[in-house]
Amino acid sequence: MSDVPAELVARSTVAYDAVQAVDDAIFWIEGRPDGRDVLVRWTPEDGPLDVPTGGHSVASRVHEYGGGAYWATRQGVWFSSADDQRIYWASNNTTPIPITPPSGDHRYADMRPSVDGHGLWAVRERHDGNHVSNDLVLIDRDGSVRSMAYGADFYSAPRPSPDGRWLAWTSWNAPLMPWDGTQLWVAEIRDKHLGTPLLVAGGPEESVFQPEWSPAGVLHFVSDRSGWWNLYTWQQGHVQALLQDEREFGIAQWELGYSTYAFLTDGRIVAAIQQGSQHTLEVLTDGKPTPLDQPYTSIKPYLSASGTQIAFIGSSPTRAPEVALLDTNDSALQRINTPPSEATDVVLPHPFAFPTRDGGTAHGLYHPPRNGHRTPPLIVKAHPGPTANVPLRLDWHTQFLTSRGYAVAEIDYRGSTGYGRPYRQALKGNWGITDAHDCADAALHLSESGLADPQRLAIWGASAGGYTAIRALALTNVFAAAIARCPVVDPTTWRNVAPKFHAHHTDGLIGPWPETVHLYQERSLLTQPEQITRPVLILHGENDPITPVNQSRTLTQNLGQLGELITFPKEGHTLRSPEAVQTALQSELAFLRTHIP
Repeated sequence: MSDVPAELVARSTVAYDAVQAVDDAIFWIEGRPDGRDVLVRWTPEDGPLDVPTGGHSVASRVHEYGGGAYWATRQGVWFSSADDQRIYWASNNTTPIPITPPSGDHRYADMRPSVDGHGLWAVRERHDGNHVSNDLVLIDRDGSVRSMAYGADFYSAPRPSPDGRWLAWTSWNAPLMPWDGTQLWVAEIRDKHLGTPLLVAGGPEESVFQPEWSPAGVLHFVSDRSGWWNLYTWQQGHVQALLQDEREFGIAQWELGYSTYAFLTDGRIVAAIQQGSQHTLEVLTDGKPTPLDQPYTSIKPYLSASGTQIAFIGSSPTRAPEVALLDTNDSALQRINTPPSEATDVVLPHPFAFPTRDGGTAHGLYHPPRNGHRTPPLIVKAHPGPTANVPLRLDWHTQFLTSRGYAVAEIDYRGSTGYGRPYRQALKGNWGITDAHDCADAALHLSESGLADPQRLAIWGASAGGYTAIRALALTNVFAAAIARCPVVDPTTWRNVAPKFHAHHTDGLIGPWPETVHLYQERSLLTQPEQITRPVLILHGENDPITPVNQSRTLTQNLGQLGELITFPKEGHTLRSPEAVQTALQSELAFLRTHIP
């Protein structure tokens, strides 16, 4: 078996997001290695073609993470330009027409057209100096923008009912994140105004996700009021569970425009349901789920239905993410973006659970090395977020490592999604402790099981996962080295420079600011560098808007000979260009061969 080349990993950085089905056409956003986010349209006659957007990348910067950057109709496409954040209208291959005015730094996302077709509902974010405000707006085709709901810190998912009489949406206030507590509202639409909002569900202890109206006009939504994100309906003022079990119909709403369920024309519902690291695609008929026969184990939160077909982005341990179209009646599957063929020369992961030092249980995926050594060097990977999870899908970065004799363990430390609300909330007040300990305990468990060499253990993480990785060096003596990409370094600085969306995230993860400033100082990687006695490699984009690169520079200086920093002048929070990816891989490999040979 040959090593997975760095060039292959670099070529695999194309990302597929935001699938939407409109009749027999399928749209999606393709994030390409050159940094462009291209809107693509597929039809059975023409295959995939780039939508003419006048040279604009299609991306929103609401919350900085964006999402919900376009909405396609039979007549054309509304989209947000990555360059100026204005909304444009494109139809029939003509030059896109700007709709919203060029008035300062105003951003738009999560779009839905009004039922009469004359307007567009959207979330707006206004940046006026240092002040950032969010509201729900109705955008007319003449460019006028009317604020329709305001006062909350954040808004998402404006969804008009099929008859155009009602609008549903969610909102929440800092310091809550949307997976902590949100509120679902409905209000009557009265001549381009909203009536008095009525609270349907939600609060500080209930996360409500993705309100949608069925074709029959019944409001559906996902709530974790039972301890799991399950599906509910609201009819005649009453909330009723449509399906309740210990699985997740929702995810952490880091971006706008997510869709984990969709309605077929016959009234049935298709849902991507998560249990741990794995997804299933299931049809709900009168609340009873039936799994669909399909080959994917990880499904992105972008389901879109057309007739009896469902468009989505699926992947598996042998397939990278690809756009697919599945007929729910006969399970006929069509792969429509012609990605690389199925990978056969890869290692398959094994889910495992392990005991934690405080008596709990955490979860992960173990990837053995391809050379078959029973006690190989091990790299523990801490996912970013930290409220995210490890998807059961092909990861070429992991395959790059396993093909070179390393085992890899991806850890769903406590705080991850996919295991219910209590597991997700277990990181509250414990960030930088529980996650770091869980990663160390995973390494110890695999070593004691004979699946890793206890003398050759390293940890890798990106963003918040990079913070977890370096904290694991500071708190334990388990790992011989750590690699961090674009890490959070100092929670205080991160809190103060972070975008409005997650500026208060640390209030839940560590404690309210400034009452618990001592905890922020204790968990900073800058205040006690002497606790880190093993080598650290940091890779960081110079244009990172999420975690400041200067923090990595300061940490590296503090670590002296133990610290090594590589920066990438043209990269942001994620390394996207093939050149940057290859450089990062070769640097990581040289570092690992030095410290866990």
